[in-house]
Amino acid sequence: MNLAPILKNKKIHVSVPCRIDFGGTLDISTFYLPLAELKPATLNLALDMRTHVYLSPGEPGRIKISSKGFDTIDRSRDDKGWDGPMGLMFAVFQYFNAHGVHLHIESHSPVRSALGGSSCAAVAIIAAVYTALEKQIHPEHIAWLAHYLEGAVAGVLCGVQDQAAAAFGGVNLWEWTFGHKSPEFLRRPVFDSHEKLEKLNRHLLVAYCGIPHESKDVNARWVNDFKSGRAYDAFKRISGLTRQFSGALSAFSFKEAAQLMNRETAVRCDMTPDVLDNTGMKLWDSAKTQGCGARFTGAGGGGCLWAIGEETDIEKLKIEWQKILDSIDGAMVLDTAIAPRGIRIY
Repeated sequence: MNLAPILKNKKIHVSVPCRIDFGGTLDISTFYLPLAELKPATLNLALDMRTHVYLSPGEPGRIKISSKGFDTIDRSRDDKGWDGPMGLMFAVFQYFNAHGVHLHIESHSPVRSALGGSSCAAVAIIAAVYTALEKQIHPEHIAWLAHYLEGAVAGVLCGVQDQAAAAFGGVNLWEWTFGHKSPEFLRRPVFDSHEKLEKLNRHLLVAYCGIPHESKDVNARWVNDFKSGRAYDAFKRISGLTRQFSGALSAFSFKEAAQLMNRETAVRCDMTPDVLDNTGMKLWDSAKTQGCGARFTGAGGGGCLWAIGEETDIEKLKIEWQKILDSIDGAMVLDTAIAPRGIRIY
């Protein structure tokens, strides 16, 4: 399908949010199927550091991808292979048999920050292609399609929480289950108004540690330890803590939420001590001292941490975190807030 003639007559611009999370890993089928009786769930919060994608006409038979921080790649539609940082993006176009397109990606979150950036891009590109083809946007379909494409390209087990947050936005508890024919998620919005989301912003803090993360190693160890039985009870505890955290969050019980978050982080650290690097440990210790909770995002091992607590405690923690991060190249407290919307077509 040559997109060039279509894109000459219309500009395609789509954006989606990234996310912070609690109870991740449970969105991988290896975990949520054996734990089905517990109704395992993951809670995530979409952030307004959005990933923007732009489609413009390209040379027929070719696909060109540009993204800040990466070399521009221009390849034939007939070229094989999904290796490299843009492999997932090429896989999306190959799924649609699409060519004659120049994709430009602009991400407002740090590269490899464990905020779900590559998954966000895949969701946004799929939505952009559907928009170009004047097809209806179905967020649930797009989230699952992006999930399966990412798993195929990565060659490892992948979750679906990143894609779900990107597609829907907001703050949600996602229940992972198996439907009549295929996996399903049930979306449980934690809040029922924009006013509550605005209030929640004053109780959150997100920081980038300056060290890019690599999730495959940590995730692989969790998967192997769960399959062997060594981590089975730990993930049962994480499943319970996630639901308790969701309840505390919805009730604006931030002291309780902070305690639950620290308990979940401790369970993860017992399984994989390197899930928090030295900077992450300092940030977590600082949060506990201030009466807040903190945990890594995604699979940790670098990337971002986020914290929750009473508003006055979060204000104090922001100062402490900035002091810790000042001496680290690229590290910073991020200026961000909850993104109520998921896929956005401009």
